[in-house]
This record gives sequence, C-alpha cells and structure tokens, in this order.
Amino acid sequence: MKFTISREINRPDPRRLELYRRNPELGPKILFFSGGSSLNETSEELILYTHNSIHIMTAMDSGGSSAQLRDAFDMPAIGDIRKRLLALADRTWSGNPAVLRLFGYRLAKNAAPPLLWREMESLADGEHPLVRSVSEPMRTIIRNFLNQFREQMPLGFDLRGASIGNLILASGYLNQRRQLDPVIYLFSQLVRGRGVVRPVTDHSLHLGAELKNGEIVIGQHLLTGKEHPPLQHPIRRLFLTRSLGDATAVEIPVSEKIVELISEAELICYPMGSFFTSLLANFLPAGIGEAIRANPCPKVFIPNTLPDPELKGKALPEQVETLLSYLKKDNPQGIADREVLNLVLLDEEWAGYTGLLDRQNLRGRGIEVIDCQLISRLRRPLIDEKFLVPILLSLS
Repeated sequence: MKFTISREINRPDPRRLELYRRNPELGPKILFFSGGSSLNETSEELILYTHNSIHIMTAMDSGGSSAQLRDAFDMPAIGDIRKRLLALADRTWSGNPAVLRLFGYRLAKNAAPPLLWREMESLADGEHPLVRSVSEPMRTIIRNFLNQFREQMPLGFDLRGASIGNLILASGYLNQRRQLDPVIYLFSQLVRGRGVVRPVTDHSLHLGAELKNGEIVIGQHLLTGKEHPPLQHPIRRLFLTRSLGDATAVEIPVSEKIVELISEAELICYPMGSFFTSLLANFLPAGIGEAIRANPCPKVFIPNTLPDPELKGKALPEQVETLLSYLKKDNPQGIADREVLNLVLLDEEWAGYTGLLDRQNLRGRGIEVIDCQLISRLRRPLIDEKFLVPILLSLS
C-alpha cells in the first residue's frame, strides 16, 4: 500500500464523501473485527455513507442476560450482535421506531417471577403495547418467535432483565437447527439493516485467559473488568474453551463464509474496544490471519483512547506487538507485519496514550503511524464517529 495517505486523512475528499452520502448502497465494504458496544455510534454514522460494511463479532460473552440464555440452551452469546444489528438499522423507514423499541426493550430486573411471566405472555400474545405498535406482517413474525421461545423456555428460567431482542434471536437460533446466520439475516431484514453482521464462529465457546502469574481465568465476564473487579495481573494468553467449567483449550478453524467476507473487504479495521475480549478474540479461530493476509486492502488499527482494564501492563507499543502476534499466530515466520497491518491511527493531541511508538521501526516493517483528529472537544476522550468515519471512508 502506498502512503500518500497523510494528506487524505487530514483533509478527507469532500467529493468522495458526498458521493457516498448520495449513494450509500454503493459505499465501500469496510470490515470491522469487534465486539461489545464501542463501535455502535460509529456504525450509526457509517450507514449514512455505506450500506456495505461488514462486522465480524465475538460471541463468547458469559455475563449479563446472555449468560441466562447460554446456560439454558448451550448457545453462543447474542447480546452484542443484537446491539450491532440495531445500530445498523435504517432509521429513515417509518415502521422501524416501533420495531427498534421492542427489540431494545428489557424486562424489569427486580420484578417478581409471576409478573415477568405475565408480561412475557402479554408480549407473545400481542397484547403488550410495544407489540401492538409494530405493523403487520412483522408483528406476527415477532409473536411467532416469542411464542416459540416461551414453549422452549426451561422451568425456572430467569427472565429478570431479559432483552426481548435477545429472546427473539435465541428462538430463531433454536428453530434454525442451532445456526446463527439464518436468524441474524432475518433479524437484519426486520430492522432493514444496512450492513452485514456475522459471528466469528457460531460454536458455543467461552474465553479463557492465562495471566502473567500463571493463573487461569475462564469466562469473558471475569476478564473485562466491568461486571467483576479488574484482573490483578496482565493477560499473557487468550484461548477458547468448551465450557466455563473446563480450562482445556480448543482449536477451531475459521469458516469459509468468514474467509469469503474477509476477501471482499476494501478496508479492514481493528477498532477501539476491549482489547482482548472484543478485538483479539476474533483472531483465535485458525486461519483468520492467513485470510487477512490474502486480502491486499489497507488494514488499520485504532487504539483505545479510554482506559481499558484488559490492557493492564500493556502500553501502546505492546498493544501493537500483541495485535501482530495474534494476527500472525498461524504462521509467525511466513506472515509479514505489513501484510496484516499497515496503519495505526492516533490522536496525540487529545488522547492520553501510554507509551510512544517507534515510528521509524514500524515504517521499516511496512506500518505507518498517522496522527489525526479523532476526538472532538465535546466528546473527549471518546473517539468521535463524525471524525472517524470520514477517515475510514478516505482510506477504503
């Protein structure tokens, strides 16, 4: 990749941006490896310019309401996938507000089980105001999913805090022979999604981590520092397991459909978010790095500008090297750095990064470091999607 790029980043081509804005269905295929919610605002901004973005996401969350579904049905986590699908929904369609309200609705966290069951019945029977406000035929489709979930819901299932969108996705998963892709496609059609969302694997797996002191921790909810106290020692190694009760690492191959999506990308982005559980977890299936290497498009890393509990002991230089090690893990000697990473985007004026990158060393390895405005005065220290999206469009 040739880097006449600094000028393009600092002054995105307004004609190109206007062309994408007028014809977003012809916009570029920007592929993101991510999980969590850190990219949702960016996704909402992105659909103004392209309806072709690709979102490969982790599905290993083991906390929150997703944990109830995973425990009951031995299925992948779907909460982050639901949120991304809603972020990509077409908000210009008149019927979508009612659908989005329903899919984003959660049952009360502190209500008694009989009250929650009655509300679930009201939703499935179409008597609930949120369901009544949805137009046909979507109302019938949604009711069918909710009734199917109600029939398969095990005795004693905890409905406290349950997301209705998650229940619909879970119902579809169970009725599609435990495949996520068909129900994600249908869910996307229901909200008129403007992008492609796929789990990096639809196996029901969990994340495990070996810490620097040798301790083994199993479960994403224990790694993020959000639902539980932050880890006391840095993460040395991330791996996949079959269950929360089994620390045996398992290897799975990347699926052909994920390889195909990677091959179609015009820009590959490693965005901000929880560094290990939202970003690096995507590269655990064997063959991901080789698929990225095979696509000659630009590959961009956007480090966090917010404190990330998962990054204990890792300053900016260590983050870049760790990212490269996961991208090259299948063939460390056969994959060149420049084949999986070309560009690191920083906002050195507004972000408080720890550590300094050796730009000369990275340039010798085919990686450019570009300082550009990513953060607005009002949003500091958050990355502002209105700055980030034009930069990504200019690079694609």
